[in-house]
Amino acid sequence: MKIKIDVNNTEHELAVEANTLLVTVLREHLQLTGAHVGCDTSQCGACTVHLDGRAVKSCAVLALQVADSKVVTIEGIGEVDNLHPMQSAFREYHALQCGFCTPGMIMQAIDLVTHEENLDREKIRQGLEGNLCRCTGYHNIVSAIESVVDKA
Repeated sequence: MKIKIDVNNTEHELAVEANTLLVTVLREHLQLTGAHVGCDTSQCGACTVHLDGRAVKSCAVLALQVADSKVVTIEGIGEVDNLHPMQSAFREYHALQCGFCTPGMIMQAIDLVTHEENLDREKIRQGLEGNLCRCTGYHNIVSAIESVVDKA
């Protein structure tokens, strides 16, 4: 089946099977490997991207479901010389160790800061519940997100 999808402000027309996942389209068809496959069960959040402005786990969305939608991946939010404020905060607060969860965590964090009001440390932790980090203990991640909330 053919679909049209806007990924990081570039429109793509792709032929996909009915059971193709969005994460597969991103990683294998478009070579955008920032969305990681960590669990295949939508438990870890490493594959989180934005779909029409909201965070979703791309391993739980069929490519056909996003036809004519706008997808933003970690590759679409900043550049090496011009990081997104959340990327800068993660770097400044050392909010990563191995980095495997970081792209999905950043995309979820941007969604939180964009759509939630009165974010405090507890609400940030609750908002990250579907994104697992096996290295950091979350303290620096929460601090990084909190720093962006304070600047917003």
